[in-house]
Amino acid sequence: MSGRTIIEVTGQDREDFLQGLVTNDLRRLKDGLVYAALLTPQGKYLADFFIKGEDGRILIDVDERLAPGLLQRLSMYKLRADVQLAPSDLLVRRGTGPVPEGALPDPRHPSLGWRVYGTEGGDDGTDWDALRVEHLIPETGVELTPETYILEAGFERLHGVDFRKGCYVGQEVTARMKHKTELRKGLTRVAVEGPAPAGTPIVSEGREAGTLFTRSGGQAIAHLRFDWARDGMTAGEARVTPLAEKGETPGQ
Repeated sequence: MSGRTIIEVTGQDREDFLQGLVTNDLRRLKDGLVYAALLTPQGKYLADFFIKGEDGRILIDVDERLAPGLLQRLSMYKLRADVQLAPSDLLVRRGTGPVPEGALPDPRHPSLGWRVYGTEGGDDGTDWDALRVEHLIPETGVELTPETYILEAGFERLHGVDFRKGCYVGQEVTARMKHKTELRKGLTRVAVEGPAPAGTPIVSEGREAGTLFTRSGGQAIAHLRFDWARDGMTAGEARVTPLAEKGETPGQ
């Protein structure tokens, strides 16, 4: 799989070090891959990644565009911890077909198949955008940007955040959004009729209600204000209709 970088974390303090930084509970590493994010102190998204535990090391599987910044940020937090951080030569292979030896299931959703780490990269030709739209899975650099709050991106549904693990960077804001407020906006699926590229603003009754993102056929992922989401919205020349079922909170 192109476009990914593996960061190797070693040293006696490696798990405790990451446990105090990332959104998920690394005690889950014994069960397989852990999906998590690193946030700013203000609770906004910096990077999302998969974490794999091995004897003597932890592997972080991250989008290659975010890897330099993630390495820099983790190094800044390292202080006197017994932790070493370095890029690895390992490659990522993923797919939804027959499961190769050593592969681990994608923890976000069963439909996303498996990931395996070794000397070969690539994937099996799966239409990932179609799967992402069908199951409302955000993508690094598309739906997940520096302005993202992870709960608006569905991280609880994607098993990417733990509310019982204790403190991590951005935890206070994330916990407050979970327990003290009702989400007013976030990712949801919409039907789209007509041409509209990713990034097109969605307009509802003359007000900008959100943004259209990944599209597959007649459906797409959109970031919307839920109270403004209704029939008759437009995105450029396209007509946009919410797809959340009655009684369902969009994006959850």
